[in-house]
Amino acid sequence: MKKLIFIAISLLAFFNAQAAHIIGGEITYLCLGNNQYEFTMKIYRDCASSGAQFDSAPGAFTEGTVTVYRDGTVVPYIPTVTLDAPTITNIPPDVSNPCLIIPDDVCVEEGVYIFILTLPTDPNSYHIVYQRCCRNNSINNIIFPEDTGATYTIELTPEAQQNSTGCVNNSPTFNNFPPIIICVNEPINFDHSASDSDGDQLVYKFCSPKEGGGTGGTDPGSTPMDAALPNGVAPNPDTPPPFDNVTFVSPTYGPLNPMGGDPQVAIDPATGMISGIPNTLGQFVVGVCVEEYRNGVLLSTVKRDFQFNVESCEPTVFAQIQNDEVVNGNQFVVNSCGNNSITFIDQSFDQNFINTYNWSFDLNNGDTATSTTQNTSITFPGLGTYQGQLVLNQGSPCDDTATIFVNIYPEINADFTYSYDTCIAGPVSFNNLSITGAGAITSNLWEFGDGNINSEVSPNYLYSAPGNIPVTLTVEDINGCVDDTTQIIEWFPAPPILIIEPSIYKGCIPQNVFFNNLSTPIDDTYDIVWDFGDGNTSGEISPTYIYETPGVFDVSLSVTSPLGCSISDFFPNLITVEPSPLANFIYTPNPPTNFQPDVEFTDLSIDAVQWFWNFNDIDNSFDQNPVYTFPDTGLQQVTLIVTHTSGCQDTLTQFIDVVPKVAYFLPNAFTPNFDSINDEFFGKGFFDGMENFKMTIWNRWGELVFETSDYREGWNGRKLNVGKDSPQGVYVVVVTYTGPRGRDVELKGFATIVK
Repeated sequence: MKKLIFIAISLLAFFNAQAAHIIGGEITYLCLGNNQYEFTMKIYRDCASSGAQFDSAPGAFTEGTVTVYRDGTVVPYIPTVTLDAPTITNIPPDVSNPCLIIPDDVCVEEGVYIFILTLPTDPNSYHIVYQRCCRNNSINNIIFPEDTGATYTIELTPEAQQNSTGCVNNSPTFNNFPPIIICVNEPINFDHSASDSDGDQLVYKFCSPKEGGGTGGTDPGSTPMDAALPNGVAPNPDTPPPFDNVTFVSPTYGPLNPMGGDPQVAIDPATGMISGIPNTLGQFVVGVCVEEYRNGVLLSTVKRDFQFNVESCEPTVFAQIQNDEVVNGNQFVVNSCGNNSITFIDQSFDQNFINTYNWSFDLNNGDTATSTTQNTSITFPGLGTYQGQLVLNQGSPCDDTATIFVNIYPEINADFTYSYDTCIAGPVSFNNLSITGAGAITSNLWEFGDGNINSEVSPNYLYSAPGNIPVTLTVEDINGCVDDTTQIIEWFPAPPILIIEPSIYKGCIPQNVFFNNLSTPIDDTYDIVWDFGDGNTSGEISPTYIYETPGVFDVSLSVTSPLGCSISDFFPNLITVEPSPLANFIYTPNPPTNFQPDVEFTDLSIDAVQWFWNFNDIDNSFDQNPVYTFPDTGLQQVTLIVTHTSGCQDTLTQFIDVVPKVAYFLPNAFTPNFDSINDEFFGKGFFDGMENFKMTIWNRWGELVFETSDYREGWNGRKLNVGKDSPQGVYVVVVTYTGPRGRDVELKGFATIVK
């Protein structure tokens, strides 16, 4: 069977991250008239690697330039052309063998640069030149490929230039892009022809690619300016003609024999068809030139420089079916037990390359069964072994064949019965009733539905939990035939003994007790009755119960299975509950303030004989009625723990708010006579925590005579404390401020000036 694999070798290798990515290119031109020419330069790069972008593209290391030469010198009135960013297109992979799968890491991009030049008619040729380093170091047919750049150029000959009658010529353009991958030892037939809008004669030949550019500017720390040097990645300006040919590995390869082969890979000079059978794996630089003649005169030569990749290829179609066994890689065994009609399921790949299916089976009676559908059903005449095959793409290069062996065996049937005591929890007895036409069953597999298995013929099994349990028996005979059967076992016996475990046996009121029911088998389908000894009951499997009265309590439990089997037990004096005190207290003053921080606590607890007070985790007291002075205002935590004579305790926590207060008092008169006694009017009191203070004083005509935002500043009787003395009389005083907890306060009073 032909294996459907593509042995993937990386399409393109790298010399370095700044240069090794360019794999080909060409330049063509179109005459626009009036001495103007539109040049189209196509450059090809490997986009599957981490090499640099196209020159002038976003993120590129270098800026692309094109230089125009005339008779070996730079045309003085045409500066170096700085290329705009190219139009980048992904080239869909094409291979010489239609049965191949392209690897994911194969990627080629085309960058198209278009620029227009005005070139006056001249008796000399113009040379449009673009140079770029470097080629891949894995190229086979040239020497030192990692140090060898490329020159892409086209010559605008005097014969092709514009004259007084208008445009003379447009260059030919290639019709197709070469295949990215060529298969070794397989014929290559690639149409490398070109089209010419002027209808001129075209002649094709292999020609030598040209060197150009170098590795300058690729060392660590180099700059884009380094890359533009004459030996740099992208010289600026590009060097003039003549250009050096690349150095082929001779005598094996040369400009006219760039790939070798048997027969040698060659190009038809009239049609541009490249043919031959390459027989060496690797990467090869190839130059293709198309010469354009009119009336026997050479007008132009378009040169394409490209890298061909010769790989090891094998077909990608695998013939394969759903099977029970594979022998020798491509022989598929299908077994059927008791059924003469078999449906064959095709599992071949790659389906994209499969066009036809041809099934055929020898029925051992002189007849042959055939089918052309992807999947097919065949009825065989009886027990025995039959041979057939599936042929994919019969008669094409992308074919493959699977050989099929069919075994028709006697029927096998799995069956069993079971029994158990429905009231007393014990093992289930399984009775194996399986049979086979082959005469002997070789293996038994019991799956008990709880994760456990057994290989005995007829086992006994004890379950740990009740339920409707699926049990599966799988049997196999000497032919490898397998059958299985599943039955649901209703296993709901009563527990043989009742086992309970309370979380606590002795406690204080109110006592929370968790009764853990350890009896088995049991689940929520059973009827459960708990009696807690204080008149209360529960139907939960493992309940939690709160005892709220003191005493010693008996506990009983009864369990009835879904099948009606019952068991009960009595547990005398199981739980002891002691009396507890009840913690309570009050305090005065309520609330306390920063003026009254001393607080008297009065115990109101019931049945307490010991007291423990905790004040905000700072101080403690064992007095029954302590007095405590709070050191600060705000919310204070007070906890009282009281103890009963039984040793049981109760706890009460209260949060006491010690209120911060501000005291502010206004006098009603003052004598501003400058005798240093009662000369100013201002308030007195306790000012801590006061904010946004403001005091205003008004005369009887509503005129403002004093204003301040400083509670320490008083009124000296003069207008705004600097004007004339105010006359004797009564003045209105308004004071506003914000208290420690944000409450706004407004005070009104009178200030009487006495003289």
